[in-house]
Amino acid sequence: MIVVDSCGWLERFAGSRRGELYGQALQDPRELLMPVVCLIEVYRTLARQAGENAALDAVGIMSQVDVVPLTAEDAVAVARLGLAHSLPRADGIIYATARRRDAEPWTHDEHARGLPGVRLAEAPQD
Repeated sequence: MIVVDSCGWLERFAGSRRGELYGQALQDPRELLMPVVCLIEVYRTLARQAGENAALDAVGIMSQVDVVPLTAEDAVAVARLGLAHSLPRADGIIYATARRRDAEPWTHDEHARGLPGVRLAEAPQD
């Protein structure tokens, strides 16, 4: 299983070169898990940048994968991992969701550099 973080989804929707790196991960919706915080972050960003319709279209696409709610047990894991690795809250939710479900988190967020099991989508070189 794979968890693509919010920045990965945003890059993919933007059609950027970095977004192409996420193509392999986003290929098969049956292999994806999505922490609910990714929906929140992508909707907020796209609504602000591109408008409500673009945000709703993105959420429609993202909702085709297994959306993982934040449980009480997840919340404790988020807090522990956040403290241990100095992760911001959303990054902690994404990382903890992946870890608790034996999924591989994909990101290009520098907060994740060096975290066990994380696959970094390195920026393409020009």
